[in-house]
Amino acid sequence: MARPTNLCSHGRAAPAIWIISAIIFYLLFRSVMENSVFLNTEFLKSNLEKRSQLYGNMARDLDENGMKFLQGGETSQSLSLSEIFELRGGSVIPKPKAANPPVRANVLYLNREFSNSIAQAVKDTFLPYFSGAVWFQNASLYHFSMFHASHHLTPVKATNTEIEAEVDAVNEVAQSLCPLQIVLDRVILTSTGVLLGCWQVVSGPDPVKIRAKLRNALPHSPRKQLYDPVMLHTSFARILGHPKGTFEEMKNPSDLLKFFHELVSRLNNKLHGFKANVSELWFVEEYDLLALALDGRLKVHNFTLACSSSAHS
Repeated sequence: MARPTNLCSHGRAAPAIWIISAIIFYLLFRSVMENSVFLNTEFLKSNLEKRSQLYGNMARDLDENGMKFLQGGETSQSLSLSEIFELRGGSVIPKPKAANPPVRANVLYLNREFSNSIAQAVKDTFLPYFSGAVWFQNASLYHFSMFHASHHLTPVKATNTEIEAEVDAVNEVAQSLCPLQIVLDRVILTSTGVLLGCWQVVSGPDPVKIRAKLRNALPHSPRKQLYDPVMLHTSFARILGHPKGTFEEMKNPSDLLKFFHELVSRLNNKLHGFKANVSELWFVEEYDLLALALDGRLKVHNFTLACSSSAHS
């Protein structure tokens, strides 16, 4: 005779199996998520440390290489200062130089809500000591250079249709990115006379990740880019000559160097720890070299960092 099946036993076993499976799944999911958070935190920490080290090296540039900007010098993009600036009638006049083909730059934009305060602090600190020997970055164009689809060192020609495709691709990147909260780490003066704001990321996508996304979106872009992948910087001003009273009061170069360090220190005391939010990515067609820095001819395609649900940034 066949034995009757114990339905009660099976009925109790099924829920138990489901509960055990759910617990195992939850533990595995939690482990993966914790590991992911740990790796992301380590990634951010690593890049923060790399940025700090990079900024430290940049800060030593003035001492190690001297005040090249007082002897003419050149920009970080290998353009001589005499090519892009003219000192005329006590004023600094930019000399537009056509970019052929136009430079196509991708930059994060710093809103006037934040840039105005910085620009005022820079002018308050440096303007009293210079007479027509300093160029101040336009506060409405404060930006962080991220990635170039074409630059003057490695021009990449493109048709209007190809440029439109690049713009669309950058828009998709912007849609995937979340806004950034950043903090000003330090202000430095380089040997080429550029006054730079060097920033750290408090929250949001790291510059390394942003640049990687842009490289994937723009496969025909120059392999060699202009800046270190971890870097997040803004140009505040460019010094082109001696401060007032230099020859009478500071005949020793070491005194002049000390003077510049003191000015930078004053500005750091005003701006260190300044926080800002960044919520726009721009694709900029620069028809003049350094158009963003020198108020040249340009065309801006601006996109909001939308932090879409499909983003992993």
